[in-house]
Formats: sequence, C-alpha cells, structure tokens
Amino acid sequence: MIAFKPDVEKIKVARDHVAAIAAGWPVDEYLVRVVVSELIANAIRHAVTDEVRVNARSDGRVCVVEVWDGDATLPVSCRPGPDAVGGRGLMIVGELVTRWGAVRDDREGGKTVFAEWAVP
Repeated sequence: MIAFKPDVEKIKVARDHVAAIAAGWPVDEYLVRVVVSELIANAIRHAVTDEVRVNARSDGRVCVVEVWDGDATLPVSCRPGPDAVGGRGLMIVGELVTRWGAVRDDREGGKTVFAEWAVP
C-alpha cells in the first residue's frame, strides 16, 4: 500500500505502484492503469481528505484495487449528458471491471472504493 497527499501529480505514482503489483495478474495492464487513474482522480477531486491510500491484491480468484480516502461520502455513478465535460469516470470503471463498489470505513473514517476483476 502507498499513501500520499491528494495531488494530481501522484496519480502516475499510484498507477505505477499498482501496475507493478498487478504484473502477474491475468488482467490487461492498460485496464488496471485506467481504473487506478479514475479511482485516484475521483478521490483527489471529490473527497475532502488529507490522505489517499492505494492498495492492490489478488487471492487467485479475484484481483482487487482499493482506494481509501478520509471522506465518508460514497461515490455515485451517473450518466452525464453528451455535452458534459466530466462525470464518466465510474461509468468507465464499471465497463472495465467485473465489479466495483464502495464501503465506509467505520474504524478510521472515510471510505474505500474498490474495483475487482474475477479470475477466469
């Protein structure tokens, strides 16, 4: 796991960190990088937090990317209009993974947003 201050300059660091962990996964590295970028960007843009944490793991049946931030507000996927400049990140994530979701962290506060790929 890595932790950092919310800063767009850290998106590449997080992406590279997770890509190194996911190197042996049966998931396309590009997809992993896109999903991590979207989840980190959302945490940086929308969460009121002093820290963002990124973790990745696999148990052989599922590969998981997790992004924690200190804001307990759960994300909502929306369908923006064709002229909207943003708002498509979670919709894109939903198309690239088997499952995604978010859970509040009752111990530390905040939330974890996760994305999973089922291993065939």
